[in-house]
Amino acid sequence: MAKRVPEGPAPDPAVQKLRVQYAKRGRLRFSSTRDFQRALERALRRAQVPMAFSAGFHPHPKISYANAAPTGTASEAEYFEIQLRERRDPDDVRDALDAALPTGLDVLVVREAEAGSLADRLQGSEWRLDFAGVDTAVVGSAVEALLSRERVEVTRMMKNGPRTFDMREAVLSAVVTEGDRTPGAASGARLTLVLRHTTPTVRPDDVLSGLRQVGDLELDRTPLVTRLRQGPLVDDTAVSDPLEID
Repeated sequence: MAKRVPEGPAPDPAVQKLRVQYAKRGRLRFSSTRDFQRALERALRRAQVPMAFSAGFHPHPKISYANAAPTGTASEAEYFEIQLRERRDPDDVRDALDAALPTGLDVLVVREAEAGSLADRLQGSEWRLDFAGVDTAVVGSAVEALLSRERVEVTRMMKNGPRTFDMREAVLSAVVTEGDRTPGAASGARLTLVLRHTTPTVRPDDVLSGLRQVGDLELDRTPLVTRLRQGPLVDDTAVSDPLEID
């Protein structure tokens, strides 16, 4: 039997690839990756961005996503790449796309994609955890206990069931300070983490599980978690900008 082929002309080839940094803020931090993908494709059409499409019976936009933050987590450093069938000025794409997306999904930077894989450049993340009403000494004691261990195993439910893994190896830096005093909000401890991207990915909630386990850190409420940046690791202590031109 002859292989079926789609009717009509082949899709226009991609002539440009853009890397995009966006933020999830406010209530939009509760949007899932799938929610964002749907919102993005609608926004790209409204902004009249000339997306390149795959071939086949079910063409889809050539968009690739990289290491999205968990649902419920705010982020200033989310990334995706998009291929276009017509060249566009990156700043024009940023302005049009940001205007088309809902407030809270904010496009920060659009640049021409450099050679190499974006995913390979995302080696680590810097996170901020704000503990409203929790004393810095309490969090600091738990963090000190965690850092004194060479291995801390935690269990998380995965798609294929529960999995136990070492979260300690991913923790490159953990610094406790007093959080910002904002009107109407209780002050408290702030924990800044630098986490190496591992398999499976160690997330801030895994660190909280470790702090409960070895540091007896019991919380009345979940801290506000924000990813500040993700990208290449510098001396295993800091995270740099993955969109910088080498």
